[in-house]
Amino acid sequence: MAGRLNAVLSFISHYKYLIVTIIGVLIIGFIDENSFLKRFQLELQIGDLKSEINKYTEQYEADSRQLNELKRHPKAIEKIARERYFMKADDEDIYVLSDDEKPIETNNEASE
Repeated sequence: MAGRLNAVLSFISHYKYLIVTIIGVLIIGFIDENSFLKRFQLELQIGDLKSEINKYTEQYEADSRQLNELKRHPKAIEKIARERYFMKADDEDIYVLSDDEKPIETNNEASE
């Protein structure tokens, strides 16, 4: 038993720097809160947030252009009311056309 213990202690004392380096890399790389895995997850999250920022910036610019158009031309308000909210003048009729396809009915009894 003492021989085994001496062999293990000899191995540890011979490779102590390598063992400490490997344990340090494992702690820093995988276990620590600033690990490489956490950093990778945060990089992915940053990429998603940047794409959201771009989307909202584009939406803001489009809305700003539309708001400026509404401020410059009062007829634009009437156009938006007609297109989006189906409002009409007293002497007009509105027809709403849909591009939705009707579902095809499959009736086995009719084909028999």
